[in-house]
Amino acid sequence: MNPPPFQLNSQILTLAAEISALVERFVIRLEKTDSLKLRRANRIKSIHSSLAIEGNSLSENAVSDIINGKRVLAPAREILEVKNALATYELYSKLNPFSVKDLLKAHGVMMQGITPDAGKFRNCNEGVFKGKKCVHLAPPPNMVPELMKNLFDWLKVSKDHMLIRSCVFHYEFEFIHPFSDGNGRTGRLWQSLILGKMNPVFEFLPVENMVFANQQKYYDAIAAATKAGESSPFIEFMLQNILETLKKYKDVPFDGSESEFKMDLTDRQNKILALLRDNSVTIDALAKKLKVSAKTVERDLAKLRECDLVERSGSDKTGRWLVK
Repeated sequence: MNPPPFQLNSQILTLAAEISALVERFVIRLEKTDSLKLRRANRIKSIHSSLAIEGNSLSENAVSDIINGKRVLAPAREILEVKNALATYELYSKLNPFSVKDLLKAHGVMMQGITPDAGKFRNCNEGVFKGKKCVHLAPPPNMVPELMKNLFDWLKVSKDHMLIRSCVFHYEFEFIHPFSDGNGRTGRLWQSLILGKMNPVFEFLPVENMVFANQQKYYDAIAAATKAGESSPFIEFMLQNILETLKKYKDVPFDGSESEFKMDLTDRQNKILALLRDNSVTIDALAKKLKVSAKTVERDLAKLRECDLVERSGSDKTGRWLVK
């Protein structure tokens, strides 16, 4: 067994200590009378965000409607992705994060009807592309079973903190890219499962929601780790996101509905986030693109800022809006 390369530094150790201290606050929050609805709402957030990272265009409200059995007019594949993700997340307590067999089972449920080799390691070459440029060429398919066995063997016997192990596994999983499709959503689920061995409440902490809000930084952290030849940059990024998620949700007020937190976004607000991620655009350009008034866009941006998803850089006249 060859352990994956990573280096611990003071920042990583500090983040791990802060997370460990805050977890108990989240445990207390989940003991309140609204905990069942809160858990369900957080699961909806996790599913929506993890699929949105992979290009699913459904809003959080639409995801909630599908999960609640309501009819939603949307592409059949996107609806199936939601239903499959829900079925997979509902297996959470039955899945063993140290089992390759359970990983394949989870992928089979997650990608059923979406890819013909669901539940099987890929038998083709795969890469990560940015436009037409290949930014990461995954190991050849004949190496995948042995690489995954080695990764799981390390995960089982490592003495490192579960927080560290979960991040290292997540990065190595994405580097190996063991499946022909569904690697991102499966890798994020598996990190959550590993964290669940530290404390079961991680099942209901929507870290994916924070990663979605920092999507480009997520990819940048993977690229930085690959360039460095070890996963420390990615460990720091993920621990920071776990910490920020705990800070946001440890005392979050809940109004009693299954999918409505104060930070929930409309379809248009999600589209604004997507446009801002791709380009530096003005309010007038956003208004034209979305076919609404500039005042409406300003109200949406105010909501996004309130949710800590965007920030203003520069002056009112020459500045621009940035996704955090």
